Amino acid sequence: MSVMPGFSAQVGPVIFRAACPDCRSRFELAAGALRLAIGASRRTTFYSFTCPDCGSSVRKPAGERIVELLTGGGVRTLRLHSTL
Repeated sequence: MSVMPGFSAQVGPVIFRAACPDCRSRFELAAGALRLAIGASRRTTFYSFTCPDCGSSVRKPAGERIVELLTGGGVRTLRLHSTL
């Protein structure tokens, strides 16, 4: 996951580069095509999208840097809470 250089949330739309592990296609996605879930641990923090080429639902782990890029780029975020 990377952000296209030269774009910022204040100047124009942010475009993210992504890849599908199923069909191995590489493509660009707008922030609206991605979802970020932030859980209580690294294991429960991930981003997801649907591959525009094969239609697979893709879910990938999101470390701190990815979370920063996605939230800064306007990706919708869901905070996961655990109940005991």
